[in-house]
Amino acid sequence: DYLDGHPTVAEALRLGIANHSAVARRIAGDLGWTTTAGVIAACRRYPSPRRPGVREEGIHRVLRKSRIETRTKVATVTVIQGIDVLQALGDVVEELLDDNALCRVIQVSQGTVIIVDEDSVPRVTRRLRDAQVIDARRGLAELAVTSPDSVEETPGLLAFLAGVLSNGGVNIVQAMSCYTDTIFIL
Repeated sequence: DYLDGHPTVAEALRLGIANHSAVARRIAGDLGWTTTAGVIAACRRYPSPRRPGVREEGIHRVLRKSRIETRTKVATVTVIQGIDVLQALGDVVEELLDDNALCRVIQVSQGTVIIVDEDSVPRVTRRLRDAQVIDARRGLAELAVTSPDSVEETPGLLAFLAGVLSNGGVNIVQAMSCYTDTIFIL
């Protein structure tokens, strides 16, 4: 259970690059245990892939065939749920798409998130009442990775990319993976 909640430690064990004793001391300390012998044994038994690096090879194979695009001056507008809100957004989405402007609409559990260029925020918000707009964030960037169809059978790509960004100290504001697109708003 501990390793399921700490994927980087689990991955290091899978790759065979983690010191079992050091990992066991860390786990025992976190769990408040005084002995590490059982934890060391569990670390040694932890499942490893048939061939080390198989998952990474698949991810790198997909990334070599992918196209990566970045965009700056991106904004997100989060609005409340409601058919009236979606109807109001329909017209502005049509305008933005006709103008070949950035426009992504994502339905979430608490409302809808619209991703647009910063210049388009007023076009979105003026169609709505103030009470319908939950949040508008400017000064963001978009990282979009368009991959071949094989990405749908490649486990771990989203986690790999998120890990690379996180390890670089980059905060992910929004993330989504749909069909062949993996998109991060940073």
